Amino acid sequence: MSNGKILIADDEPQIRRVLRSALSKQGYIVGDARSGEDALEKIRDERYDLVIMDRNMPGIGGLAACRDIRSSSDVGIIMLTVRKAEEDKIEALDAGADDYITKPFSMPELLARIRANLRRLPVSPQEGPQIVMLDGIEINLGTRHVSVHGRDIRFTPKEFEVLHYLMSNPNVAIPHGKILQAVWGPDYGHEVEYLHVFINQLRKKIEPDPSKPKFILTEPWFGYRLQLPKK
Repeated sequence: MSNGKILIADDEPQIRRVLRSALSKQGYIVGDARSGEDALEKIRDERYDLVIMDRNMPGIGGLAACRDIRSSSDVGIIMLTVRKAEEDKIEALDAGADDYITKPFSMPELLARIRANLRRLPVSPQEGPQIVMLDGIEINLGTRHVSVHGRDIRFTPKEFEVLHYLMSNPNVAIPHGKILQAVWGPDYGHEVEYLHVFINQLRKKIEPDPSKPKFILTEPWFGYRLQLPKK
């Protein structure tokens, strides 16, 4: 039984060969693409659970390919790059990546990132109400469906899992690290820039005025709080 289907998009043949071999040994079904255009074509033709995308590729490049994929697919995306600056991480996450890893990296590190991005938070009735209404916003935690004034809103899996975790702990200030470890996994906890990007995306999708949020509130230097109306 396969652990999942992964597409490796990188213009360096050696990296594609090494990753294909290593991931195949771990039980993953692996495809590869040599450019952003090639990756987009593969994703249109086949279903993948995760894409490992190099940022710097010929043609449209990793960032543009990531944006294109994200416009129509919720497949998990890990961005590979040689850049380490925080603004580069934020740019990759803003483009739609779920995670980010810099070259050179160890195979155990990459495998841990893959497992983290293939995991999904379980949805349990004990975690609070399954359908939440917020001023014209309907959030169904069971079906992962969100509508705003009757209009369906697409969420990536990680976006929804951040929202789901906040919804499961309403009206409570939750530390950055606790959210990261709950959604991404125990190896995370210091990647606060991840949360800044994902919270910003969530606010754009559900807040009446994202610049003045009324639902997803910032707890300065600490974390975030999902404010539900008092009954």
